[in-house]
Amino acid sequence: MKARRPNGELIGIDRVLLRSFPLATGWNELLRRVRADFSLPLEYRELIMLRVAVLNGADFEWGVHYPAYLQAGGTEEKCEAIKAQHVTSPLFNEKERALIALTDQSTRRVSVDANVILELTRLFGETGTVEAVATVAAYNMVSRFLVALAI
Repeated sequence: MKARRPNGELIGIDRVLLRSFPLATGWNELLRRVRADFSLPLEYRELIMLRVAVLNGADFEWGVHYPAYLQAGGTEEKCEAIKAQHVTSPLFNEKERALIALTDQSTRRVSVDANVILELTRLFGETGTVEAVATVAAYNMVSRFLVALAI
């Protein structure tokens, strides 16, 4: 787990996960792959992570992914728009708006309209669409864990 962290130090969620070694091991591997191995650009994955954090009230997740989003190429203006729920802002391009629509629908109601999936497939291909959906799902898991345990 330390290897996944930029400074090698465990953070709050790591300490809680380590109370169950099987959980910590599987969690670490899944999220490492989402963060490092997907072909969907990291900036877009971080955008999804921030949107999930806002929708689920996961402040810890926001705090971790805000600087990561900026480092991946995101902007402070887009962060503020996400946080203020201004997701229809012209700051966001066509791809970002499609990812936000996916994130909102999947997070709020689980099901996603077919037209959203078709648009994602048009913009990102099948692999990118699957990876976007998996990123939303994985970070909903993260945020729900964080919020439930008050991390």
